[in-house]
Amino acid sequence: MNALDPLTLTVIQSSLQQVCDEMDLTFSRAAFSPIISEADDRSDGIYSAEDGSLIAQGLGGLPVFVGTMEASTRTLVQRIADGRCLPPEPDDVYAVNDPYLGGTHLMDVRFAMPVFREGRLFCWLSNVGHWPDIGGAVPGGFSASATAVEQEGLRFPPVKLFKRGELDGELAAMILSNVRVSEQRIGDIRAQHAALRVGQERLGEVLDRHGERTVLQAIAELRQRSAEQMRDCIARLPEGTYRARAFIDSDGVVNEPLVIALAVTRTNDRRLVFDFAGSSPPCRGPMNSVLATTHSSVYLAVRHVFPEIPLSAGAFEPIEIRDPEGTFLHAHYPRPVSGCAAEVSQRIAEVVFAALVQALPEAVTAAPAGTSGNFALGGHDPETERDFVMYQISGGGYGGNAREDGLTNGCSTIGISKSPPIEITERAFPVLFREYALREGSGGAGEHRGGFGLVYEVELLRGEASASFVMDHCRFGPQGALGGDDGEPGSITVHRGGEIHRPAHHSKEQGIALVAGDRVRVETPGGGGYGPPAARDPERVALDVALGYYTVAEARERFGVAIDPASGTVDEES
Repeated sequence: MNALDPLTLTVIQSSLQQVCDEMDLTFSRAAFSPIISEADDRSDGIYSAEDGSLIAQGLGGLPVFVGTMEASTRTLVQRIADGRCLPPEPDDVYAVNDPYLGGTHLMDVRFAMPVFREGRLFCWLSNVGHWPDIGGAVPGGFSASATAVEQEGLRFPPVKLFKRGELDGELAAMILSNVRVSEQRIGDIRAQHAALRVGQERLGEVLDRHGERTVLQAIAELRQRSAEQMRDCIARLPEGTYRARAFIDSDGVVNEPLVIALAVTRTNDRRLVFDFAGSSPPCRGPMNSVLATTHSSVYLAVRHVFPEIPLSAGAFEPIEIRDPEGTFLHAHYPRPVSGCAAEVSQRIAEVVFAALVQALPEAVTAAPAGTSGNFALGGHDPETERDFVMYQISGGGYGGNAREDGLTNGCSTIGISKSPPIEITERAFPVLFREYALREGSGGAGEHRGGFGLVYEVELLRGEASASFVMDHCRFGPQGALGGDDGEPGSITVHRGGEIHRPAHHSKEQGIALVAGDRVRVETPGGGGYGPPAARDPERVALDVALGYYTVAEARERFGVAIDPASGTVDEES
């Protein structure tokens, strides 16, 4: 078979991408939950009928789902082949949230729809959305002291939630009876389904325009090209092994750090081998990571380094990840896992950055904030006479790099999710933000300093509520690179009843009772600095001082630069 001409190949590639992007937009626009409709905590993609491998994924979807959605779809394909799931029929939709079947945490619910052409299965469309609640011990699902997955919420294997396009009312009732604020969840279920229906329609138009045979040929060629492009990028690294370590504050139960040890080897056949031997064993608390999330975290970190590679299963063929069996990075039932997708994944990415910056200093940054800042607040609003679950995520500083300072208040490493606008949050929930500001001085010093985190303080206006936190980088700051200083760690402070409370585990606690007038203050980490602080241009230090990012004293202490307080200029004589 002759190769497709470049023009046709590019048109089909862009068409498949557009199908995924439109699914993303449909999902966000139709969802009821602000974490999806405003923060875009979701993703959509197209997957192979044969083995569930990735064909295309929406550019607006969370990168952390790049590996987990593929793993989840592959598991579904295998279970259908083994007879453990009913075979697909047109317009069916399977739902699954089991972390151990190619997932993340329980709140990330995946849907998968078969696409048929003339009676034959052509591919799968799949999406995932973060449900703000899935039942469990605490509102929001982030049980910081869980010791078993059942404490985190409802877990279900792949089941047909929609049969030939119709919602299974009994199955839906069973799910909704086990989650909080069920009237909101049914809206998200309908939105997630609508996104797949839009994808089915748009993909059908692509196939009608170009023909199934041509599209399948394009998919195969694109996968092959992605693999070769990744090998070319890997060839830029000198051969050898690069080692790094990263630390998680605690698992939420045992107040001791967890260690992620990594050795990355660039082989002579242009592959990267990732070995996590020496990492901490499985932990008691919810900071275990299922294997699919561990793999996906490595993939997204490599994508940060080589963003030019087109996204398909081929991009990850030259990447080998040795099974981290016996560590907390390969969790088995019933280990709790609520922190894996939003927190452990980012620490895995951080250790990948710390290793690869040694080999590609011009392409890799110092460590970013590395936490999603998961804050769940659940209670009853006496004004509306309704229960509520508010799920808040927050940004932080990015690490400096070879060219510039780190981005301030960037989204988390694992995705493009953003904090919902505070106006939306205040309208939806009985809270008031007393402060929402830049956290000056939080970026690590360096030739190119880290970006700054943020600080916010939110007050419960009425009723009673329970607050839970599963965050990280509040004991250790994000790592600096190549002589740069670490960024400032984050912090959580709860003001209740005139007293101040700080979590014993720094970044994790659950079930903190709040009443009207109580406040929660969160400061997010700054990014790590890149290069020695003494190498920073003194004029840039003076500008930072003029902008209020650092004080005159901090400029001298952290960068060794004297600033004249009167004029704000560099004091060359000091």
